[in-house]
Amino acid sequence: MDSLTSLLAGFETALTPLNLLWALVGVTLGTLVGVLPGIGPALTVALLLPVTAKLPPVSAFIMFAGIYYGGMFGGSTTSILLNTPGESASIITALEGNKMAKKGRAAAALATAAIGSFIAGTIGTLLLTFAAPAIADIAVQITPSAKFALIMVAFVTISATFGGSPLRGLLSLALGLAVGLVGTDLQSGQARFTLGRPELLDGIDFITVVIGLFAIGETLYVASRLRKGKSNVIKLEGGATMSKEDWRRSWGPWLRGTALGFPFGAIPAGGAEIPTFLSYTLEKRLSKHPEEFGNGAIEGVAGPEAANNASAAGVLVPLLTLGLPTSATAAILLAAFQQYGLQPGPLLFLTNGDLVWGLIASLYIGNVMLLALNLPLAPVWAKLLLIPRPFLYAGILVFSTVGVYSLNNSVFDLGLLALFGVIGYGMRRFDFPVTPAIIGVVLGPTAEAQFRTALQQSNGDFSIFVTQPFTAFLMLCALAALAVPQILKFRARRAS
Repeated sequence: MDSLTSLLAGFETALTPLNLLWALVGVTLGTLVGVLPGIGPALTVALLLPVTAKLPPVSAFIMFAGIYYGGMFGGSTTSILLNTPGESASIITALEGNKMAKKGRAAAALATAAIGSFIAGTIGTLLLTFAAPAIADIAVQITPSAKFALIMVAFVTISATFGGSPLRGLLSLALGLAVGLVGTDLQSGQARFTLGRPELLDGIDFITVVIGLFAIGETLYVASRLRKGKSNVIKLEGGATMSKEDWRRSWGPWLRGTALGFPFGAIPAGGAEIPTFLSYTLEKRLSKHPEEFGNGAIEGVAGPEAANNASAAGVLVPLLTLGLPTSATAAILLAAFQQYGLQPGPLLFLTNGDLVWGLIASLYIGNVMLLALNLPLAPVWAKLLLIPRPFLYAGILVFSTVGVYSLNNSVFDLGLLALFGVIGYGMRRFDFPVTPAIIGVVLGPTAEAQFRTALQQSNGDFSIFVTQPFTAFLMLCALAALAVPQILKFRARRAS
């Protein structure tokens, strides 16, 4: 009952005219960036962080949540009509959805993606509503050594599951941790990794790092591969609609995809990629029409899209209750909280309950708005795919530069932006995942603080990380996440 009472209070906050306006702005922007290829919610939230610094925190996070959910909704349009998944979680949608579109069934593919996203997002938000307070009550009792071990689990699992190589993921994480340590040590007062530059004494601004790695890196990568010629966008006449047969074949995949997506989003296990592939495999096995898979099976769109959006709600559980991001967008949202002087975690529900519950309530409202935007206006969003990429990425480059300069009016920040842009391009070029680096930057200082606090409590005794049962269990989980996949690969090679 406490959750329901708090949720009703959250609706009072979210339903004010100003916050409804920001929710609409968020879902519209989110759908827009989801439709445009190569631009995701993580990049959009990062670009808007400097702009929203003067907004009230509740309004800013309602808009960010709308962008997050809207990006998940809009990504299906690009995958289905252009056969270009904006992110790895949409690969399966492109595989089956584009085949449906080529057969003249684009409207049905877009409709099952939108309705499945709405159902999964709503169920996921319901689970978030009741799971988050319970987890927050437990999280209050977690010791600093266990919090450090929990962050280690997040570091290892995210690095090992993003991208094709665990080694590349760990190297990306190391880069992020190194960047996060730049600045003045708060305990000793010593300068670290500043290279004698006074501009680095306060550390490197997170927004500069994110925009450099994401926006500038992506722009350089696209420019290096841009070829003349028009994209083959499948035309869509009328809104997104489904037949009775489509409904009959979609409702089961929607529910099963939701059941897979939410728990995978809530644990640090690589975000939405794994549940979307699992959902596709499950639907292929359960389908009465297995011959259609690979040729435009509607179940192959409905299930993965539901898993994708349910995982988005699941990601908010560890973010709000433990302060642990399990995706790039969640890491940027964590940085946004810190920008407002807030630290996500169990105490956030006590100290800023109006913000948390207003944010959760806005997710229900945003889901309804997104359904209204995506079904009848699908042809409008489809036309955005015709925007020439040079114009699109030139605009991103200008907006990124202006946003970073406006933070401190510093030319030095622009130099850092260019440096991280080149690094971001190199990471894309050589298939290094960016997400572990982002999470390393934002969580690195927190991990260091928890590590030092644990050692202070034990008078410098490192055995505290193996003698406390819960901490030892988490450290073993981190080691297992590194070792088990390699052992399995070694055994598979020997067997072959």
